[in-house]
Amino acid sequence: MTRKARWQIAILAAVAALTAALVVQLRDYPATTPTTVTTRTQADREHRDADTPAALAGPRRRANLPPCPAAGSAPGAAALRGVLVECAADGSAVDVARSLAGHRVILNLWAYWCTACTAELPAMAEYQRRIGTDVMVVTVHQDENETAALVRLAELGVGLPTLQDGRRRIAAALRVANVMPATVVLRPDGSVAQTLLRDFDSADEIAAAVENDRG
Repeated sequence: MTRKARWQIAILAAVAALTAALVVQLRDYPATTPTTVTTRTQADREHRDADTPAALAGPRRRANLPPCPAAGSAPGAAALRGVLVECAADGSAVDVARSLAGHRVILNLWAYWCTACTAELPAMAEYQRRIGTDVMVVTVHQDENETAALVRLAELGVGLPTLQDGRRRIAAALRVANVMPATVVLRPDGSVAQTLLRDFDSADEIAAAVENDRG
């Protein structure tokens, strides 16, 4: 065997030994799992972790919202069956379909950061005062920051029943586009009379828009 051949064999043996050692090291080294970073958005949770019952007690007291509609025996709108959200007034669970059943309802979908939404909320409250019990106006807050919603309602002096719907379950069930503000008019049988993707400046505008369908 030539000197060159002996060197080649020695090099190959060394490489094989290093490879075997590396395999053993990798086998014995604890496996690592990539960290899964979960970004929780309004589609993933109803409200922020910071919005505990204790943290919300003060904002709820200042907002002084009326109770949300109580659930009746009627099953309500098929599209809303099984949709459960929270009542912003007290944190209680609301079965949306059963709570709205039998009423002519205006659902006003909004978020605390939406300027057009907060500008029209007083108009919604004024419309409710004018119309009385003939129509029930319910606001639906579509952001996980429930504290901010309560603070905004207190600032505006808007005392309307409010559903906390950080996951946009109601909008999804009624197939409302992801725009705000949006207003959905429901007939007593739960069917959708109108979906209005616009903002309103006054109670008169609301009346003109929603009172066309009296079914």
